[in-house]
Amino acid sequence: MCTLDKRGDLFILTITGDDEHRLNPTLIDSIRSALNRAKSESECMGGPTALITTAQGKFFSNGYDLSWALYDPDPVRAQSRARPKSMSKKLRLLVAELISFPMPTIAAVTGHASATGFILALSHDYLLMRKDRGFLYMSELDINYKIPNWFSVLVKSKMGPPNVWRNVVLRAEKITAEVGLKWGIVDSAHDTAEETIRAAVRLGMGLVSRKWDGKVYADNRRTVFDDVLAALGSDETVGDDGSNVDEEGNEIKPVSVSRL
Repeated sequence: MCTLDKRGDLFILTITGDDEHRLNPTLIDSIRSALNRAKSESECMGGPTALITTAQGKFFSNGYDLSWALYDPDPVRAQSRARPKSMSKKLRLLVAELISFPMPTIAAVTGHASATGFILALSHDYLLMRKDRGFLYMSELDINYKIPNWFSVLVKSKMGPPNVWRNVVLRAEKITAEVGLKWGIVDSAHDTAEETIRAAVRLGMGLVSRKWDGKVYADNRRTVFDDVLAALGSDETVGDDGSNVDEEGNEIKPVSVSRL
């Protein structure tokens, strides 16, 4: 699933394996667990820290695990779309945790990042990418999948003018590192995966050297992205209005109170 390594004041979260790193509840829970460990260890250290997220293999993440989401053996849960709801809920909680994370965050993208994999990378403060392989790709148009409102809010908060939004969402462009740099999506581009990681480490060390207070950093990030946090409360594409679905995709029924 993923590992968390500590290198001085840096935490390096690596999504492991040579598969597509599809975002299902198991992988999302593993990433969230690693974030909680980094947060707890950082608090114990008492000084500034930074997080780098990367992945092994050809993919950073190829998006939602749709094969898992759309084939629920339980017909009742399938009818209520419990698996898509669970996957969406957990991803939105992960994005909210990254926005609230008490240290700078860096995505070192060394493979393809598609759909929600692209969204995961964008949810970091910095996005570094290798030049020799991989692209950023909002594939929803090509697979006939409607993007939820919160995707749109995040995209608009993280990248430049409307023509870039159009190219990303309405042309489903496969964005190389060089193009991403030109469009202001990618912060720096590097020749190999190894150089991308080394650049992320240098950036992380530079950020740590600023000696910022992590809680203040998180508060300021939440202020900047308050519209994203508000949008993360619901996902209309899976029928989650923000109050009726738990993390497992089950509907939360209102509690009836009998009157005496």
